[in-house]
Amino acid sequence: MQHITQVLVIGYVWPEPASSAAGYRMLALLKTFRRKGWQVTFASPAEKSIHRADLPALGITEINIALNCSSFDNFICELQPDVVMFDRFMMEEQFGWRVEKHCPQAIRLLDTEDLSCLRHARHQACKQDDRVNLSVAPELLFSEHAKREVAAILRSDMTLMISGAEIELLTEQFKVDRSLLLDCPFMQAKVPPEQQQQLPSYHERQHFIVIGNFRHAPNWDAVLWLKQTIWPLIRQRLPEAELHIYGAYPPPKATQLHNPKQGFMIKGWAEDVDQVMQQARINLAPLRFGAGLKGKLVDALACGTPSVTTSVGAEGMGGEYPWPQPVTDAPDAFAERAVQLYSDSELWLTAQTSGFELHNRRFDFEHHADKLIESLEELKSRLDSHRLANFTGAMLRHHSMKSTQYMAQWIEAKNRK
Repeated sequence: MQHITQVLVIGYVWPEPASSAAGYRMLALLKTFRRKGWQVTFASPAEKSIHRADLPALGITEINIALNCSSFDNFICELQPDVVMFDRFMMEEQFGWRVEKHCPQAIRLLDTEDLSCLRHARHQACKQDDRVNLSVAPELLFSEHAKREVAAILRSDMTLMISGAEIELLTEQFKVDRSLLLDCPFMQAKVPPEQQQQLPSYHERQHFIVIGNFRHAPNWDAVLWLKQTIWPLIRQRLPEAELHIYGAYPPPKATQLHNPKQGFMIKGWAEDVDQVMQQARINLAPLRFGAGLKGKLVDALACGTPSVTTSVGAEGMGGEYPWPQPVTDAPDAFAERAVQLYSDSELWLTAQTSGFELHNRRFDFEHHADKLIESLEELKSRLDSHRLANFTGAMLRHHSMKSTQYMAQWIEAKNRK
C-alpha cells in the first residue's frame, strides 16, 4: 500500500481568508498540500474565530491543542506526520522540541508570513521620527524579537519566506544560509483576459478604498495618517470623492472616525473583498511601516484597481519585476499621485493593464504550488545531509530547545497543583 504523506500544520490562529492576507495565504498553502493528495491536519491552541475558514469542507482535520501540555505528545505520536509546518516562530518555540523528540524524521517547516522582527523594528523607527521607514538602524533590527525569530528559522529544516527582500535581509544581515529559505509569495489563480474585460470600467467605478485588518498595527497607522494628513489634501482637489475603509475587527476608536461630511467612511467588515475592491476606482495603501508582501495590493491587482502606496508597501511586491503603479512616501506627493490617477482615465487604464500583467506573472498559484511541493520532496530525499550541513541549527536545538522544554514542563507541573 502506498504511503500517504501526513502534514500537520500548527497554527498561531485559525485561518481567516476574508480577514487578513495571512489567512488567505495559509489557505493557499493548505490547498497546495491537499491537491497533492496529502492528508492535512490543522491544529491550534487559539480559540476558534467566527470568520475562520471551513477547513473540514476542504478535507482538512481540525484539532484543538494546548500549550505547555504533554497531551500534544500523545497526539503527535499517534499522528506521526511526515511534515510539520509551524505558523510563525512562536509555534516553533512552543512545539518544535516536542516534534523533534517524538517525530525526529518529520520535516520541520516554518512559515513566517512576514518577518515580524523587521515589522516591529520599523514600527519603533516610525514612533521615533513619524515617517515612512524602509531601512532601520541595527540597534532596532537586532532585537530580542529578532534573536527569537532567526533562531527558529535556523532550527527549522526550511522556512517559507513571502518576500525576496526579506530573504536578502536574512542572508546579508543575519547570515542565514540561503539553503534554509524558500521564496513563497502569495499564490492566486491567474486573471485571464476575458475576466479582465468583465470587470467594471474606469467610468463605472468611483471613490477610493482602503482595506486591512484593524488589529494589524500598520493598517491602523495608515488609517490615522490618512485621516490626519493625506485625505484632507485629496478631498480639497476632489470634494465629491469618498474614502471607504474596510477591515475586520474595527475597534470603537476606528468607528468614531466615521465622518460622512468629510467623505471619510468607516465601513468595517467586508464579506466579499473582491466585490468592494472592484467597485472602487483607486486603492490607497499609505503604509509607514510593515514587512512581508501586502495582500491588499495583490487583491487590487487581481481586481483591476490601481493603487498608490509607499516604499514600504511596494517592497518586494514585484519580485524580479518592477512595481508598475505609483509609489511615494511624502504625504503631499501621495495625495497628488492619488488625484492624478483618479482623474486621468488613460493613466488609470495603463496602471490597470500593467497590474494584471504583474499579477499573472508574479503570483501564479500553479507555479508556486508546484515549486513548494518539489522543494519538500527534494528536501525529504536528503534530509539527513541537509541537517548535518546546518550545524548552527543543531546547536540551537541542543541549547535553546532544552530550555524551552524545561520551562514547558515546569509550567505543566505547576498547572497540575
